[in-house]
Amino acid sequence: MEGFKALGLSYKNAPIEVREKVAFTEEEAVQFLSMLKDTLSVEEALLISTCNRTEIYFTSQDKVESKIISLIAAYKNLASGDLSNHFNLYERADALEHLFNVSLGLESQVLGDIQISNQVKRAYQQSADLNLAGPHLHRLMHTIFYANKRVVQETRLQDGTASVASVAVDLIKGFIGNIENPRIALIGLGEIGQNVLENLNSEEASITLVNRTKSKAEKLAGEHNTTVCDFSDLKKVANDNDVVIAAAATSSPILSAADFDAEVVHKLLIDLSVPRSMDSGLENVPGISLYNVDQLTERTAKARKLREQSIPDATKIIADELAGFSNWQSEMGVSPTIQRLKSALDQIRREELARHKKLSDSEMELLEVVTKSMIQKVIKLPVLQLKAACKRGEAETLVGVLNDLFNLESTEVEKK
Repeated sequence: MEGFKALGLSYKNAPIEVREKVAFTEEEAVQFLSMLKDTLSVEEALLISTCNRTEIYFTSQDKVESKIISLIAAYKNLASGDLSNHFNLYERADALEHLFNVSLGLESQVLGDIQISNQVKRAYQQSADLNLAGPHLHRLMHTIFYANKRVVQETRLQDGTASVASVAVDLIKGFIGNIENPRIALIGLGEIGQNVLENLNSEEASITLVNRTKSKAEKLAGEHNTTVCDFSDLKKVANDNDVVIAAAATSSPILSAADFDAEVVHKLLIDLSVPRSMDSGLENVPGISLYNVDQLTERTAKARKLREQSIPDATKIIADELAGFSNWQSEMGVSPTIQRLKSALDQIRREELARHKKLSDSEMELLEVVTKSMIQKVIKLPVLQLKAACKRGEAETLVGVLNDLFNLESTEVEKK
């Protein structure tokens, strides 16, 4: 894809302190993509923002990479110089492969993370809604979704307990095992929060849901036999529960040491948010065990080992689908030549028929059918040869031959 590039910042090249500063909520992503569309010469764009990465994939014939980073910095009120060192640039084939790897979980901090697929689908929907997804991006994303389906069916890349939400639940189960009538609070009911809730359903514990939109918490409480607390009562929630999980979208911490009683006996805090919902100073409060996203992923070694064995198979699937996409791209490149050839032959056909004005209507109809069928058969071989030449990387030569033989470029000019 000519001009296709990616700017990526992830857990591999940026600590959580940087990642949380450039994380986009869904609403912010839409606003930023709109700004990108209005201010820069970008034809297509896709913004993926998760707890582990913020990446922008775009098509542009101009060098706009530094301008995009500056735009991110301006939107987030940051110094662009502080960000540029953390972004990697991928171009053309590297950008395509990187998007495949990210979308299928090969680049996730938790290898094979199943959540990334849904996050990529939502990002694609945003681009489509803003008319930032053209024919190439549409085809590319559907190829990626098909590749993901193959990975799920043909490999064990997503087997085992390895998502952040599932690892968090395993940690909670171990913590509440010796607590009589354990109490758990879940703050934030987005995709990750709901995953945690679903995984906690089998546990014998009192669960309280907290969400800015209370109606959403009440709806889920009815489905999962849990209680609801107001978002304004976070301090009470923090002190009344043995386990507090935060998966809320927030620009600054909503819980700090000041929100807890002076003496904390034993409490588990899990922060699944990026930016973080819990102040890092809570690590120093006696009686509190605090885990953030980066720390949780360290507990997935066993599942990762199982999944690592599937990397070669997943990589082969990606290579297969990338090859298919590249063939489609090449065929798209010769599509104008095919259309001009069809038009040129059809023009000859119509001119010849026009010379026979004495034919009856029924005879003319028969000739229309016969001549159109002949043109279809005549053009079939050149089209097949063109597509074969695309796969060999020799399409340009054959396009030149066809242009010379049928004077296609002149025909196109005359047509215009």
